[in-house]
Amino acid sequence: MLNLQQLASFVAVVNAGSFVAAADALGLSKAAVSRQVGDLEAQLDVRLLHRTTRRLSLTEAGRRFHARASELLAAAGELESETSAGSGEASGVLRVNAPLTFGNLHLAPLWPGFLAANPKLALDITLNDRVVDLVEEGYDVAVRITNLASSQLVSRRLATTRIVACASPAYIASHGMPAHPHDLAHHQVFSYAYWSGGDDWAFTGPDGEAHVRVTPRMHTNSGDTCRIAALQGQGVVLQPDFLVGDDLRRGDLVEVMPGWHSIELGIHAVYASRKHLPMKTRRLMGSALSSAHSN
Repeated sequence: MLNLQQLASFVAVVNAGSFVAAADALGLSKAAVSRQVGDLEAQLDVRLLHRTTRRLSLTEAGRRFHARASELLAAAGELESETSAGSGEASGVLRVNAPLTFGNLHLAPLWPGFLAANPKLALDITLNDRVVDLVEEGYDVAVRITNLASSQLVSRRLATTRIVACASPAYIASHGMPAHPHDLAHHQVFSYAYWSGGDDWAFTGPDGEAHVRVTPRMHTNSGDTCRIAALQGQGVVLQPDFLVGDDLRRGDLVEVMPGWHSIELGIHAVYASRKHLPMKTRRLMGSALSSAHSN
């Protein structure tokens, strides 16, 4: 029969990237963690990890086993929590991934209240704009701003955000207001590196769809950097209204080509499975994330 401590050590090593970091996270010695993973491989009679002096990597069997082991540990933790708490109080560590700017603007203010309402929960929040693998990297929930394609992941739509082409009044006064998307080819543009269309910007307007190939003065993986460049009168940016909405309302930025619109994206919470959904995840979905973009 599988030993939960061995499973926890193996999953911790994979998630942390090393035996030393996993030992620190678990409060054990490196030797104890190494022994537990070795005993697990011996019991299964299969190698789960490739070990070298510089790095660890999962074998094919290890990748499959890590996904199932993570689910099993989550279910075991939920069972323990519900059984011991009686009241069904959520406990444990909840790992959440979200886009950097959205996480700072709309999620960060919610965490203190969420923790106060769930005193036995701890949060592990990672903010970045890349698409993480929830199972491989051990996240309970991720927030994604996209139009989701079909996926094995379960998703819940929280809100929508409109993508807006905008610039400062000073830039418009100096360079003129573009009247058509094709005009953007002759304007200074600051481009978000993770934009799905790359440097091909698409709009819908009076004449149907129009595409323009822009030549950015700068590419950046930070929407905040694009926003600041626009506020300083440097050029046109294409950014979501959850980031530039206040600037537009104040008049610090103005929407260019107001008759032409870019796309609208969904803001989704995604998680791996509906089966054995831990209470900590249910609590998050029912409270903090539900109000993440209500304003």
